[in-house]
Amino acid sequence: MNVLHPVHPDDFKSYDTEKIRSRFLLTDLKEQNKANFAYTHYDRMIVGLVYPVTESVVLDNYSNLRADYFLERREVGIINVGGPGLIEADGKTFEVNKLDALYLGKGVKDVKFKSKDADSPAVFYCLSTPAHQVYPVTLLAHADAVSTEMGSLDTANERRIIKYIHRDGIQSSQLVMGLTILANGSVWNTMPAHTHDRRMEAYFYFDVAEDQRVFHLMGQPQETRHVLMGNHDAIVSPPWSIHSGSGTKNYSFIWGMGGENLDYADMDPVAIQDIR
Repeated sequence: MNVLHPVHPDDFKSYDTEKIRSRFLLTDLKEQNKANFAYTHYDRMIVGLVYPVTESVVLDNYSNLRADYFLERREVGIINVGGPGLIEADGKTFEVNKLDALYLGKGVKDVKFKSKDADSPAVFYCLSTPAHQVYPVTLLAHADAVSTEMGSLDTANERRIIKYIHRDGIQSSQLVMGLTILANGSVWNTMPAHTHDRRMEAYFYFDVAEDQRVFHLMGQPQETRHVLMGNHDAIVSPPWSIHSGSGTKNYSFIWGMGGENLDYADMDPVAIQDIR
């Protein structure tokens, strides 16, 4: 499992493009019939992708965890961004279609991922954080999740925010997770920007056309940098960093947080005119 270590904001100011990408960007996660994960030292969140095409993929244990099995002391949120899929958890099978979310709590031992159709395989994005309490396994269909329309075409940020794992939704120990879908003609996400010193965040971009890219913005509000991101790329955002972006075309992304609380709205806003 790849490991990402914390970066101090003062050090970040001196990073060149390649160093920023190596410290924060998670690319090439999508590998046929495999699970690829990265262990971050930001709230010990694990970020990964499971891509079962012609074979089932088992959620293996990793030596990094010093555990008897992956979810012995962890929880995981899973969102499918591909074709229809199946997830088996301790003998119970869940149908997880595109944009559906499944939460597996602490203590679930045996997990297996499968696609229903190899010609349209599932793509399971996973976020895992430490857990100190058991919450029930919960499947939430995209159509049943809390959805909010925000922004406008005038500011190129008309979007729909869907919340799955949060204080008033699927219950968890510390994981907060959902996604954002930008409307046709809109390209800006999370602008005006914000930080939240109490927790980290990870973004995973999907439904990005092959010949398009997203300019992801990060860094302290007065010292920003950009990272070019493609389809199925993920990026880790430290608590001191904004996380925003603009695409060459509309796109979607999954956001997920771990840290002090489960309040989706706990943000420290930054005015657009104050960003540098």
